[in-house]
Amino acid sequence: MRRRIVISIGDINGIGPEVVIKSLQQIDLQGVTPIILSSAEVLDFWITNLSIEFDYHYTEDVDDIEEENINLFESYLNKKYTITPGAFTEQSGKSAMLAVEKGIELCKNNQADGLVTAPISKEAVNLAGYHIPGHTEFLAAKTDTNDFMMMLVHNQLRVGLVTGHIPVGKVADSITTSLIKKYIRVMQSSLTRDFGIAEPDIAVLGLNPHAGDGGVIGNQEHDIIIPAIEQCRSNSIKVAGPYPADGFFGNKKYKQFDGVIAMYHDQGLIPFKTIAFGGGVNFTAGIPIIRTSPDHGTAFDIAGENKADPSSFIEAFRLANDLISNRAKKLI
Repeated sequence: MRRRIVISIGDINGIGPEVVIKSLQQIDLQGVTPIILSSAEVLDFWITNLSIEFDYHYTEDVDDIEEENINLFESYLNKKYTITPGAFTEQSGKSAMLAVEKGIELCKNNQADGLVTAPISKEAVNLAGYHIPGHTEFLAAKTDTNDFMMMLVHNQLRVGLVTGHIPVGKVADSITTSLIKKYIRVMQSSLTRDFGIAEPDIAVLGLNPHAGDGGVIGNQEHDIIIPAIEQCRSNSIKVAGPYPADGFFGNKKYKQFDGVIAMYHDQGLIPFKTIAFGGGVNFTAGIPIIRTSPDHGTAFDIAGENKADPSSFIEAFRLANDLISNRAKKLI
């Protein structure tokens, strides 16, 4: 089975190019073809910066890609770029999004099987005219997807979010029974389709401390979350909760479930990243293409210093490869 994985190197001034290069030095390419979306000018700058040998095949034609070899596919419209490690600029934001757009295009046209994205700078991409909260929402818009979810993955721990990149002060007013039901369904479908789990068990966290303590600390659990859980159970989805978030992770109850749904960003991601120790992967569930990403940012403070750890990117690449195989099995 041919597996082509396109790679967006992210912000050219961040650690994205470094972790991509370091990762591809370590990944076994048997049966898989990585395609870096960048330019020779940018990639050669970072190879020189790292003082390493890194061979690749350059092409501007998707039909010229060499299988089971590292390829560089020209994605920046042959423009000259100024690379300044540690600085976010309009140019670095534009180049990052051009690569993401090219990766989506190749996957949608079945010229590639999955997309791995290195970190972007939201400030830089907004300077470049892309007024988006992040990769996830951009991918959903470009694939015409309404029901999608940001899911963090580390081994058997999978955490999805009901609300993502919104201020904490807006979380309570944003969650609804229908919204929670939607994300339970998205997670259930993805666990089945992408991870090959026939009857996944899903846990839902509460919003308030102690999951509301029977209404003493808040009524969202009783009025909003429990009805969503019960309605999904009536549709034969195996889902339980709402669980108090602190005890759920503190007692390692997450090990009893295939997926966990958190109400807001930090409720799910702080314990996830504590457990994952830099090996976590961001996966966009629900969209028609496969997309993964490392669970860290651009790290401008260490860009250009050869200090970046590629572990999370390696895991993102490996997960994309696994998900491609799992989806293919579903089609047999």
